Formats: sequence, structure tokens, C-alpha cells
Amino acid sequence: MASEDELELTSERADGSLREPVTIWMVRVGDDVFVRSVKGPEGPWFRGTRTVGRGRARAGDVERDVAFEDADGSLAEAIDDAYRDKYRRYASDIVGSVLTEQAKASTTRLVPEN
Repeated sequence: MASEDELELTSERADGSLREPVTIWMVRVGDDVFVRSVKGPEGPWFRGTRTVGRGRARAGDVERDVAFEDADGSLAEAIDDAYRDKYRRYASDIVGSVLTEQAKASTTRLVPEN
């Protein structure tokens, strides 16, 4: 999943239905996949992940139910580097949008659910 450039992410509402998907970038650090909201914790999709803490992620042909967890703050630099490396072919201001303090405050780990 993490080898794809983009991920479609949906979060679950309190009634069990899924919100509309958003397309975002994701990176892998170690065995974990991380996402960030360009708008930070105020971003609508990020706020949606906090309602129930579960949703669905789809990248390429892979689709998984996931739980959303706050990322370990000690990984911030490694996650930044992963974004820079993976998306270096894009303009620096575009990549920079996921490297702001605002975006970093929304760093979320996607945990596959079985």
C-alpha cells in the first residue's frame, strides 16, 4: 500500500457509515504507514478520524480497514524525511505543505485491522 503515491481514506461516523473518501499522500517509516492533514488538526478529514477512530484506506488494489492513532512524536523527523524522499519530484512548496508545524500536529498512524 505505501508504495503508491496516493491513498483514499474514509473515516467511520458514529452510526457506522463511512464519510466521503479523501485522497492524500502517505509515507512508510519502518512497518508503519503515516498520513498528515495539510490543514492540521482543523482539517475536516482529520477531525473525522477522531470521531470513532476507524475507517478504510485504499491504495492501488489494496483496501484495508484501519484504526487511526496519533503518531509517536519521536518519529517526526523520520516521517518528514520520508515525505521529502518519496515526493521529491514535486515542487518544494507542495511537499512543504505536509512539513509545516500545522500538518505535523495531525500526523496519524494507520493501523491495519484484521
